[in-house]
Amino acid sequence: MSLFQPEEAFCVLFLCVMKLNFEDLIVAENDDYILINKPPYVASLDERTTDRTQSILRLAKGYCPDAQLGHRLDKETSGMLAIAKHPEAYRHLAMQFEHREVTKRYHAVTNGVHDFNGISVYLPISPIKDGTAVRIDREKGKVAETIFNTLQAYRTTTLVECMPVTGRMHQIRVHLMCLKAPIVFDATYGGEPVYLSEVKRKFNLKQDTEELPLIQRVALHAHSLTFAQMNGEEQTFVAPYPKDFAVLVKQLEKFS
Repeated sequence: MSLFQPEEAFCVLFLCVMKLNFEDLIVAENDDYILINKPPYVASLDERTTDRTQSILRLAKGYCPDAQLGHRLDKETSGMLAIAKHPEAYRHLAMQFEHREVTKRYHAVTNGVHDFNGISVYLPISPIKDGTAVRIDREKGKVAETIFNTLQAYRTTTLVECMPVTGRMHQIRVHLMCLKAPIVFDATYGGEPVYLSEVKRKFNLKQDTEELPLIQRVALHAHSLTFAQMNGEEQTFVAPYPKDFAVLVKQLEKFS
């Protein structure tokens, strides 16, 4: 397995972003919606990035001028994102989100070994500092609920299914922190990186080589999205793991 130095890894990432083609992200499309598998490190909205040409919204509008995002994903989070192609479709999806009729399933790799079986975290959330993070606030926070299930436990980590009932900023991340199961590489909420040397016995690192984490972002992926189409038919759309998340899970499974 080849290891990049931090500067080299950044260059590889930068080149990938520069070559981003919106059509390559599309998982499904009809007359009303575009479903994409958002790559990590790409902001959903213009104001979330210094390079506005690379936001998902800007790319979507280049493909469909009336495009509107049905919801958002954090910049580091990969996965399923629904985009409405016209105002009526946007309103139709927005009402489903408002009435909590959309089912969102995320996959996260967390630090520690955990056995979650439909556990519900119901803790209110409010923003802190400059709005880049949140905290649990039982007095002034907004209602937030997430349901968690263990998908696979490994030696030192766990693959967890996360089902947010509400849609607050960083909800999954802070709720997992409350369960003492922070997401891998999520330093904001207590997560720590995972190294191959921690999961592989008899691991040997080449001399004068710095070992990098198995994943270098918050290990969170929006795996699927279920909502009703304009004709009333309910559909589920699944986003395959991106390369970095897939490599992480594969290595954890291999050496579990």
